[in-house]
Formats: sequence, structure tokens, C-alpha cells
Amino acid sequence: MSQQPRGLPGFLRRTLRNDILDTPSVAVEPDLVENGAGIGDVTTSVVASSSDSSDTGGINTRQPETPNASLGESRISELSSSGSKHLRTVAFPPLPRERCVDENSNDSVANSENDERGIAQENTKSLATPSKNSTQSLASSTTQQQTKSNSKSQQNQPKSYKETQFETIISSSIISLRDLRKISWNGIPPHHRSLTWKILLGYLPANTSRHVSTLHRKRAEYKDARKQHYDIPDDSRTNSEQETLRQVLVDVPRTAPEVPLFHNDRIRRCLTRLLYIWAMRHPASSYVQGINDLATPFIAVFLAGYYNGVSCLDGEIMASVTDEMMEEVEADTYWCLTNLLAGIQDHYTSDQPGMQRMVMRLEELVNRIDADLSCHLKETGIEFMQFAFKWMNCLLLREFTLSCVIRLWDTYLSEEGGGFEDFHVYVCASFLVHFSNDLQQMSFDELFQFMQVSILWSKRFVTFWTLSIVNII
Repeated sequence: MSQQPRGLPGFLRRTLRNDILDTPSVAVEPDLVENGAGIGDVTTSVVASSSDSSDTGGINTRQPETPNASLGESRISELSSSGSKHLRTVAFPPLPRERCVDENSNDSVANSENDERGIAQENTKSLATPSKNSTQSLASSTTQQQTKSNSKSQQNQPKSYKETQFETIISSSIISLRDLRKISWNGIPPHHRSLTWKILLGYLPANTSRHVSTLHRKRAEYKDARKQHYDIPDDSRTNSEQETLRQVLVDVPRTAPEVPLFHNDRIRRCLTRLLYIWAMRHPASSYVQGINDLATPFIAVFLAGYYNGVSCLDGEIMASVTDEMMEEVEADTYWCLTNLLAGIQDHYTSDQPGMQRMVMRLEELVNRIDADLSCHLKETGIEFMQFAFKWMNCLLLREFTLSCVIRLWDTYLSEEGGGFEDFHVYVCASFLVHFSNDLQQMSFDELFQFMQVSILWSKRFVTFWTLSIVNII
């Protein structure tokens, strides 16, 4: 006898209410499936289509090309056919320099009357057709004014009890990590999120007087690593390093294709550098496809931290972002990503034992709390490894919108020592149990279609998934 439908536990109803309801739809990206080792071997028997196979010694993935991405099919073919030199030039062609043309430089003025007439015509032309620089400056100033107005409107709103508590904890000379985790579990206010994440990840110490010196030291250390590993001639790299760089350059344009912020060339260059440097400094796992997705929440949160927590996912804020801000965001993202992966590094080493362990724990948990669903999956031939591997690999970044994942990470980071491995398994189990009655009525094809909704890119299933989550909340 099938069990009655179950809702998500109280923690997910409380913590995700605002973010899910504010999200009009859940963006879904095609699944990470490739021929080769890893998850590709598990799913190729069910999904026949696969492309862009690359052996990275870890996760094998496939992601769709984005029409408006700067690297299209032609660019990727150039990467695959190019030699070992000038990899970065092929992936990111130099931006065209603005040409400064003085239209009156070659004119010879015969008399003062012609001179005055030429000046008048030039002034009329400049008024009729604004220059490119003036247009960019106008766009930048408009973006800054909109950001300031949004920040002021947020500041003018009365502070809630939670925001007051956050300010009390963070403003202390010695921050209580226990109190900070407790209050962050139910969500972090956007304007406090950047600082709170850095503290919870151990990037910044609890002693607030050391924050400035720590940031200065860590950012300087990252600059040195960039000079050592990235800002060097491509022909001085080994074959392994060239292959790693080529793989990063191919994967970066495919990262978060539904988020306009990650279509920006400056963001992509930033992401390319920090991923490659991380791979060079962690040779045990090196770069594995999927790590690029884990860096996206950090970039979005730390960039929004410069604008009082105003969301920057639409990419419009990039017009006012300075190079110094980008360098700081890049360094902070690198160190926070490093601290995050330090706790789950066996997920990306050879044979990926961490991923397999999480999938097995999910299967055991569902079998214990919903035996009917577990038996139905076994009878229809669906194995947990076929659909749950990517949930563990990318931490649901491919199933939910980035804003929703950022909210989930507030709770993950508040779980001391096991949020991204232990707690994440319970979140995945909660969704399976909620859809238990529906899943038990499905055949093999329907089950696999529902579980691998991101592979199909089906609007009907995306809408069903989104509305179901809203109903849960």
C-alpha cells in the first residue's frame, strides 16, 4: 500500500519560503553526461546521446552550448584543433581598441570664416551623435544610480529582529561562531551574506580586528600564485598543464548559461584564472568538470557584497565594477572555494569515493523512510546512481536557480562540518519522499524522464517541478 504524500521537513519550508516564492521559474541545465569514466559509464546505457568527451580523471560531463555565449561551436573547434601555444588568446580574443580619429586634423582652414564654420559643424555633429565613451559613461552612471537607489530603499526599510541580531553578532570584537551559525541557519540577509560566508568558511577569523590584515595577506598571496601559474607563456607549460588549461577554457563558457552575469567576459576570465590556479595547486585531484559550477555562488555573493547585497545576476552591475573589485572578488572566491573543497575533496579524486558514498547513503535513507518507493525503483530497474550522482556532484546547482542555491548554502554553511555532504543527502531525500506517490505510479521511462529532467530540457517538466516546489512551501 502506497504511503500518503509527505511534505518537506520544517527546516526546508521555513528556510526556502521567500527565495522559492520570489523565483518565477527554476532554470534547469542539461545534465552532465559524457562518454568515458565516471557518471558517463553509468548513464550511457539509458541515455544514448553524449558529446564533448574528455578524460579529466574525474567527472565526465556534457553541457549545452549557449547561443549568446562568446565561445560557440567554432570557438571550441579552434580550441580542440589549436596547438599548445596561445590557448588564452584563442578562448578570449583581445578586445578591439577604440580608434581615436580626429576628423579635422587634415583640414586646412583658409580663413577665419571657414574655421568658425568647421567648428560649428563639428559641435553640431557631436551633439547629434554622442561618442561611444560618453554612452558607456552614461550607462555606467545610470547603473550606479539604480544600485544606490536600491541600496537606499533597503536602508530606509525598518530593520527586522533578525537583521538586528546579525548586526549585533557581526559587530562584536570576537564573533561567536556558535551564535552566527544558529542565526544563519534560517537564512542570511543579503547585505550580510558576503561577510558571513567568509567567516563560516574559515576564510576570515572570528577576531574582527584581524579581518583587514587577513584579507590583505590572502589577496596578495593569490596575486603571487597568479604570477607563478597563470601569467606565464603558454609554451612554458607541460603537456598536462596545457590540457588542464584547455579543459578549463572549454568549460567556463558553459558555466551557468541561464545567468546573464556569467556571460560577461570579465567574469569568465576571472573564473578561468582561479580554476586553473586551483588545479595547479591541488595536483591530487586537479581540475574536474563540475568544480566550475561550485564557484558561481561565491562570485555572485561576493560581487553583490560591494552593492549592499543587491542581486547582480542580471549582469547589469558589471558596468560599474572596477578592476580592483574584480581582483578582490577573484581572490576571495579562490580561497573560499579552496576551503569548501577541502571538506569534500575525495568527491573529485580518482574513482570519486565521496560521491559514491553520498549516493549510497541516499539509497539507504530512502529505503529506511519510504520502503514502497525504494521497492518500486528496484522493480522498474532505476538505480540511484543513474539520477542522484549529478545531485551530489553539483550540489543541485543544475536543478535550481542560482538564487535558490545561494539560500540553500546559507544553511549548508551553518551546519558545522557536514553541510555539503551529510545535510545535502537529507535535502535530496526530502524531495524524493515528497514525490513518492507520483513516482510510484510511473514506469521506467517516466521515472527516468522525471529524475533526469535537466537532460530533457522539457518546459513541461521544468514547470511541473517548479510548481511542485512552490506548493511544498
